[in-house]
Amino acid sequence: MNLIADLKRRKVFKVGVAYLVVGWVLIQVAATVGPQLELPDWAPRLITVTVALGFPIALVLSWIFDIGPGGLRREAAFDGPASSATAGAMAPQIASAAETASAIPRKSIAVLPFADLSPTHDQEYFSDGIAEEILNALMKLKDLKVAGRTSSFSFRGRNEDLRGIGKTLSVAHVLEGSVRKHGDKVRITAQLIQTGDGYHLWSESYDGELSDVFELQERIARAITRELDVILHDGCRLVPVATSSPEAYALYLQATDIFNRRDGNRFFEAIDMLHQAIALDPRFARAHARLTVIHALEPIYTPNLVDGVAEKVRSHAALASGLDASLGEPYAAIAMMCLQQRRLIESREAIEHALALQPDDSPTRYWAGAITIATGYTKLGCAHLDHVLAIDPLYPIALLWRGQQYANMGDMDRAEVMLQHSVDTGLMHAWLGMHEVTAARGRIPEAVAQLTRALIVLGASLPDGAPAVLAQGVYGDAEARNRAFALMDRFVASQPRLMPGAIPYVLLLLGDGPRALDLRLHYRSTNDVMFFHRLWIPALKPLRQSPEFRAFAREIGLTALWDRYGPPDGARRDASGEYVWD
Repeated sequence: MNLIADLKRRKVFKVGVAYLVVGWVLIQVAATVGPQLELPDWAPRLITVTVALGFPIALVLSWIFDIGPGGLRREAAFDGPASSATAGAMAPQIASAAETASAIPRKSIAVLPFADLSPTHDQEYFSDGIAEEILNALMKLKDLKVAGRTSSFSFRGRNEDLRGIGKTLSVAHVLEGSVRKHGDKVRITAQLIQTGDGYHLWSESYDGELSDVFELQERIARAITRELDVILHDGCRLVPVATSSPEAYALYLQATDIFNRRDGNRFFEAIDMLHQAIALDPRFARAHARLTVIHALEPIYTPNLVDGVAEKVRSHAALASGLDASLGEPYAAIAMMCLQQRRLIESREAIEHALALQPDDSPTRYWAGAITIATGYTKLGCAHLDHVLAIDPLYPIALLWRGQQYANMGDMDRAEVMLQHSVDTGLMHAWLGMHEVTAARGRIPEAVAQLTRALIVLGASLPDGAPAVLAQGVYGDAEARNRAFALMDRFVASQPRLMPGAIPYVLLLLGDGPRALDLRLHYRSTNDVMFFHRLWIPALKPLRQSPEFRAFAREIGLTALWDRYGPPDGARRDASGEYVWD
């Protein structure tokens, strides 16, 4: 432990100096006023001795207690080893608290969404963007744990107790703030607070022009590193100057707000805003990068836009990487696009490149998990999802797919906890995992309702009423099952241009694996993930052993991927070179 640093943090030096000054004044007053008041000769000496004896006591008390805006509080225990007698006496009272504290590193922080204090209160996207930039800057510091954006921002407007936030996100500090934007003027106020006791360590206001916004964020980030004693290499800039155009930056933040909410119906607005930003600053690399991911995900929400996606994604990815080679986002977008187009080796290469550039970026790490699970590498995919949840404990879609994997393995208790968290975050298709847990608990009508809700979200281009019919077929009687099959027969007979991912997924639930494989092989789709994630569950081992699956794996590109990266989980190559599941 750095003793000098801890003495400074606990204000021992400040208390010592203040005590000596006050003590000296008292002694001088006693010496001057004593004769005038005809005090006994021993009175000034008593005051001198009292001041001297009180000095070490004041230092000890300043080590143990601190007085601040939150009132008198007990300081955290000394970081070094305690005596065995003291530890033994206190253990029954503090065991639970010690276990919690030991799990939360002192150098850890969550950046909560900044409040919009602008006169018209229409700048939330801007205040969110400021907070997110600071969060991303702090994530560059190797010895500082930073909670992910999704988890931190989930506390917006909840008036949550700071101790609860600290426990949920496993952080010792939070950064709160506000942004007041008026014309070209901006004021950013930030305060650093300890979650254990609500003590305010530091607060400051920063005023400037919109053109100064990156410098203001840089100053805030550096102030935090000083307060938390985080190592910052000389010359290292935390907040890059992304663009010289304040107008382009504002447009980028508005587009990012739409993207972060996954508001698919407004993706066209976000795309237009990003094009406007690029027109203002053609070298705005992050605007090009954000366009890549929006274009890559756009067909999931609007299937008829699937044509031309590859050209748009690759074009903007090349521009973004050419302007800023450190960005992982363009490669993650290419990886997702290639997965949808069943170019599986290219998808794996692209996501690995993205991870090499930004290993702790939650969306990139999530996509790595989704891609590897979809292609049969379940253990590796779960490790990626666990990494996401270590950074971003409330990342909704990571909770969904990790909970789904627990359900696939029959661990319904763990699955239910994670899936319920995903539901609580408001993820619209979180019920995709929960319906199986609910059915396993014997609550069939509730499971039908949950599956229906999930298929409504993920069943783009299905006929009206189809999600309910399909869900009832999965959990209903023979008549309900026949209605579901008849609906799917009619839909396929209509020769749709694209096959919704919901249909082969439901076919797997209904036990018709060969037909699900056939539809996936002969129809394009804009959402393969839900189907591919289910292919690897233990219950579908007989399907994976079938000739139909071997043909499917060769045609779809899975076999070539496995030849490159090794057999999928639970499989091996036999003497003939085929992948078999024992």
